[in-house]
Amino acid sequence: MSLFFICNLSKAQDLEPRAYANMPKGGNVIVGSYGFMKGDVVSEATLPIEDFIINSNNFGLGYLHTFGLGDKLARVQVAIPYVLMDGHATVNGEKITGNRTGFGDMRIRLGINLLGSPALDRKDFSKYQQKTIFGVSLVTSVPTGVYYPDKRINIGTNRWGFKPEAGISKRFEHVYAELYSGVWFYTKNDQYLGDNVLKQDPVLSFQGHACYYFKNQMWVGVNANWFSGGKTEVDELPAGSVINSSRIGATVSMPLSRSQSVKLQLNTGVFKDIGLNYDSITFSYQYVFF
Repeated sequence: MSLFFICNLSKAQDLEPRAYANMPKGGNVIVGSYGFMKGDVVSEATLPIEDFIINSNNFGLGYLHTFGLGDKLARVQVAIPYVLMDGHATVNGEKITGNRTGFGDMRIRLGINLLGSPALDRKDFSKYQQKTIFGVSLVTSVPTGVYYPDKRINIGTNRWGFKPEAGISKRFEHVYAELYSGVWFYTKNDQYLGDNVLKQDPVLSFQGHACYYFKNQMWVGVNANWFSGGKTEVDELPAGSVINSSRIGATVSMPLSRSQSVKLQLNTGVFKDIGLNYDSITFSYQYVFF
């Protein structure tokens, strides 16, 4: 039963630099992305499952808007994924295959930088030098994804998720160092394998980033995270182990013009005993306008 848990927990492993970056107010950002993920996603060593490998092609469309809130910089961000996923596994000695296609769960992030990031227009922003930023945000996972109550492997989760988070960003000349911490909380899924009720404990996460900016606004970064928790129950019976795992990655962002840029991200698992042993690569295009 932990297959449901692990496939959806992997979507909660945020590894995104510059989430609390300083920006002018009134900015709009449109992002289109493509990502590929491949790996082993079994989290429970006692299950009669071997060689469970998933290949996932993930397309995404996102929008971000910055605005002033009490003279502080705030932002709202929406992201919608579309997933083409296939996989294979050996269950009780028999090889099985399957695939899923459709929209995933929508993500909405609402955040505000409480310290070190005033809400400035573009003219004043160009004269401002960031030092230390402290911000908070709330990420909401909306159950818009395709979900089949009779299947253990799904793109959508059929439940809501909420992650309050706090982050700090510090500038050192050309280097930006960042640290975020948050906790995912989940509502119940009352349509798990029929009319069973699946519950999941909160998942604690930390992530850190170090990004180096060049004079032409190109930047490169190294990323790492750690997350723990998420034990599951189905109808009050244990269904999945506590996850304790970490990932590392790298990011390269290159400007194409004053309003356009492209970004490449790579990440892989560090703890590879069971579950979340997958690699991913994401390419995205970003357009900024006011």
